[in-house]
Amino acid sequence: MSPLLLGVVVAGYLLILAGLAYKAWRETHTGSDYLVAGRQSHPFVMAMSYGATFVSTSAIIGFGGAAAVFGMGLLWLTFLTIFVGIFVAFVFFGRRTRVMGANLNAHTFPEFIGLRFQSRGLQGAAGLLIFAAMPLYAAVVLMGGGKFISQILAVDYQMALLVLTLIVAVYVVMGGLKGVMYTDAFQGSIMFAGMVTLLVFTYYRLGGVTQAHERLTGMKELAVSMFGAKGHTGWTSFPAFMSEYWLVVVTTIILGVGIGVLAQPQLIVRFMTVRSDRELNRAVLIGGVFILVAVGVAFIVGPLANVFFYYENPATQGQIALLAAGKQVDAIIPLYIGQAMPQWFAAIFMVTMLSAAMSTLSSQFHTMGTSLGRDLYEGALGRKGNSLLINKVAVFSAIVLSYALASALPVFFEGGTAIIAHGTAIFFGICAAAFLPMYFGAIYFRGMTRAGAWAGFAAGTLASLFWIFFVHIKESKSLMLCKALFGVDSLAGETLWTVVDPLVVALPLSILATVVGNLYGAKIPVRHLAHCFRGIARPARRAPVNASLPLTGGVPAAD
Repeated sequence: MSPLLLGVVVAGYLLILAGLAYKAWRETHTGSDYLVAGRQSHPFVMAMSYGATFVSTSAIIGFGGAAAVFGMGLLWLTFLTIFVGIFVAFVFFGRRTRVMGANLNAHTFPEFIGLRFQSRGLQGAAGLLIFAAMPLYAAVVLMGGGKFISQILAVDYQMALLVLTLIVAVYVVMGGLKGVMYTDAFQGSIMFAGMVTLLVFTYYRLGGVTQAHERLTGMKELAVSMFGAKGHTGWTSFPAFMSEYWLVVVTTIILGVGIGVLAQPQLIVRFMTVRSDRELNRAVLIGGVFILVAVGVAFIVGPLANVFFYYENPATQGQIALLAAGKQVDAIIPLYIGQAMPQWFAAIFMVTMLSAAMSTLSSQFHTMGTSLGRDLYEGALGRKGNSLLINKVAVFSAIVLSYALASALPVFFEGGTAIIAHGTAIFFGICAAAFLPMYFGAIYFRGMTRAGAWAGFAAGTLASLFWIFFVHIKESKSLMLCKALFGVDSLAGETLWTVVDPLVVALPLSILATVVGNLYGAKIPVRHLAHCFRGIARPARRAPVNASLPLTGGVPAAD
């Protein structure tokens, strides 16, 4: 790759980011600006920010590499993401969240929950879970970006990690959510263009759409001979029903991420950044097209990389993608870009990957920081002070924690694991189990009680953690707590339960606990419910939002 070309592309990219960060900084004056972008975001900015936040390097590098192993069955995740993550989220969750969030003057997802159920404790617990669990998710995104930069530029991984973290830290701390969303929209546009170009060049490189897929289908016998014992049936077909690969693809990758997207705090807060329902409706189409391209292309190119490495590339001829990449799943896509694409595209794709990593990271840093500052310090503990400064300090603390974790993870998890993809799925699964029943009940059921919310939250969280530490072999083996206490890597032994994702067990338990807990809890006062649901029952396209409302120091009533 030409150093001059790379330098020009990266410099131009960083210059535009600096301009957007400065614009956000100039427009950020209040806590509402910093936390919910003043509730005046344009639908294009909102939709691209939502999509760019969701699609990270883990979706492209981690899941793209996983698709090279498991095959095109992962395309079901694309369908589920568009249907659930965009259509269901925006239409059935977005409007109610926007209106109720404005009624309650909520600025974060934990604060939204705490105000709805009149519970400082619930706000603090939700904020604590986010602050404790999200650093893993942020760290694996940092790892994905750092690994890609270090491979493309041939620089030390730790140095790449430090530079990436510092760049994101500047505009998140300066501009808050406005800085995050402005840069997200720009970075999302780059990602869209980069992924379309990648798909076009891949088909061109492999002889066209039909020929590329026919050649991949023709490798079925090879796939079965190598992975048939685990359920592989070829890269263009789904794994055998209830096999090890089927359980991983369905429970961890498709359900874990596809369902988990509904309960992501950093995505939910986007619904509270727009002025009316019209902006949400316009954002559905924009977000759907973006997800189709950004996620779908990675799941097509990943499997097709096997054709390139096996037939087209002299250096790896006779090797499938996993072997060509030294059995490192998350190295498959960067290796493919470096060896299959033109030199100039490597520079473009590097900026695409930077955009994917930075857009997700900025939202994660902001969400973790506000969970610490707004929900724990100001909300649960009731501390007073300069809210803007408190949240900036908290965001900076979250960035430092994530960086430290990303530095240590490659040592803790040995090379060759798909930790990037799994780290994402773990967080999505925990959020779905802990938050989804409570969140759904909050916006749809007036009779939902505080006890029901607490029961679902506790059951979902504890069941997820138990399964991660003691059953799901990918994590329980690496975390070693199960080995230390019981002398085995997983309490499930050699059974297929070891590859069943925590979400499959924890979410039903959370729903059950919510229903049972709701039977015994005290009812929320009718007057408060009327305030929460004002404007939700009728089809109000422009329910008024007062963006100048001051930040509240807590919730209407204590637990």
